[in-house]
Amino acid sequence: MYPASTTKILTAYVCVKYANLDDKVTVSENACNQTKDSSVCGLKPGDRISYRDLLYGLLLRSGNDAAIAIAEGMYGSVEEFAKVMNKEAVLCGATHSHFVNSNGLHNENHYTTVYDMYLLFEKALDNKIIYDIVTTTDYDVAYTDANGNPVQQKWYNTNLYLTNQVRIPNGVTILGGKTGTTNPAGYCLVLLSRNTSNQEIISIVFNADSRNNLYYLMNQILETFAN
Repeated sequence: MYPASTTKILTAYVCVKYANLDDKVTVSENACNQTKDSSVCGLKPGDRISYRDLLYGLLLRSGNDAAIAIAEGMYGSVEEFAKVMNKEAVLCGATHSHFVNSNGLHNENHYTTVYDMYLLFEKALDNKIIYDIVTTTDYDVAYTDANGNPVQQKWYNTNLYLTNQVRIPNGVTILGGKTGTTNPAGYCLVLLSRNTSNQEIISIVFNADSRNNLYYLMNQILETFAN
């Protein structure tokens, strides 16, 4: 199945594993060259921002510009970064997946399975930095533009559970997760929650036909299997 922006779970994992998160990245024209309907952080060419802050833009705001900035900053190109993504996916046991970019924009050769994504998310959550970011509701970021002037933004999580925009089933505490949407992938959500027995649960919906049905299906999973 196509993972859309849930891809960014693996992008974040590679970044945390191999980058010095306090190093700064200069954002390229290419990273900012996103379509009008693309999910972005609002970065501009020449911005100087740390990998740590880019991770918040990647996982909270689901910024495609942040995903490209991370890939180019670490390995010079998205193509080289994707090679590392695929190696790490195999090491996590996700052997039925293939990734060609860091943001999850549609490509026929960019795919995964629900079980593979479960394995990738479980591995990523072992890292406290990723765990803390995906369970954060909003983040105040400060960086500098191409002229060295300060820039401030507030990024909000795209997970509607965390922003109290959808109903949460009784007995379930939503901790966090990662959304994703493209036309071929549909509406996707990789979710971390906790039940009344204090068990942490990963649940995944791919290819829902609308945002409302995405959360409806996820609630069905949580109500049926979580407790």
